[in-house]
Amino acid sequence: MKVRNYWNLRDWGADIWERANRPKRVAIAVTSVILVGLLPFAGASFLATPIAAYDAVLVYPVGVFVLMALGLNIVVGKSGMLDLGYVAFFAIGAYTMALMGTHTGLNTWEIMPFGIGFAMLAGVILGLPTLRLRGDYLAIVTLGFGEIVRLVLLNSSWSKGPNGIANVPMPPDIGPLKFKLDDQKVFFWVVVIMIMLTIWMIRRLSVRRPGRAWEAIRQDEDAAELMGVPTLKYKIWSFTLGAAVGGAAGVLYASKNLFIAPEMFTLNVSILILSCVVFGGIGNIWGVVVGATILGYLPDRIRFISDARLLVFGTVLVVVMNFRPDGLLPRKKREKAIYKKEVNA
Repeated sequence: MKVRNYWNLRDWGADIWERANRPKRVAIAVTSVILVGLLPFAGASFLATPIAAYDAVLVYPVGVFVLMALGLNIVVGKSGMLDLGYVAFFAIGAYTMALMGTHTGLNTWEIMPFGIGFAMLAGVILGLPTLRLRGDYLAIVTLGFGEIVRLVLLNSSWSKGPNGIANVPMPPDIGPLKFKLDDQKVFFWVVVIMIMLTIWMIRRLSVRRPGRAWEAIRQDEDAAELMGVPTLKYKIWSFTLGAAVGGAAGVLYASKNLFIAPEMFTLNVSILILSCVVFGGIGNIWGVVVGATILGYLPDRIRFISDARLLVFGTVLVVVMNFRPDGLLPRKKREKAIYKKEVNA
């Protein structure tokens, strides 16, 4: 007889979804989207951070972190490649928005394809010569790439160096929906739509040839090559798609922040986004969403304790990862293996 673990939220949610028929699944999905869309109206002032209002927190860092973590999860969670320079694609998207927005007169939605395209191009340029590397060697190369992009932005006249770029245009209004800095509900809804599109893309690819190839590469790259999987091709796919999501997040961030500078795109951002993926559960979409939401919100919420906030933040991570080494919501296949092992013992 199967013993249900009620503490296992991942399996509990999966059971509900698997038992539901199509109409119920549609109802669950629509209800969830509506509830998320109503979050800015919650009026939860107690959730505001010392430096931002509640609705602003939902956009950045929470919303943007969720979007970036989903993009990085394609590389780290699906393909098993350690990327420590993901912030570079975020920076490329942001600077594309800033430069084109201040010099060409194009709006955010017209610049978005360019931000995504340049980030994808950077992913291909980085991936072709480096994705034959594995493990720590790949991590070091990607870390170097992230620092190279930041230093180029810091020392170039076209990027205005350390002074950054100001007066980045906000997105144009969408009918009656107006983008405002003092009321960021519309920004939040746009972020939610981008997150939903990213999740849809990942789920569609996961059950098709790219997803199966990524799974094979993650499990054993040598065996995948012996079975005829073009590993370099699908690793570049993974890297490029992850870069596209990072570029899109950068465009939206620059348009919302109205100012960008190189110090906004440091290694710490890459490490924090990677922590979101690991904390939530590598390879699990919903785990990554939960992890990014918590880790995006927590550092700013405890900002009132000044320098000690990093100590508190690190302590929380260590404690949680000791109890949940595979993350808050681990990969389902991994949990099934653990369950079988426990039953056989």
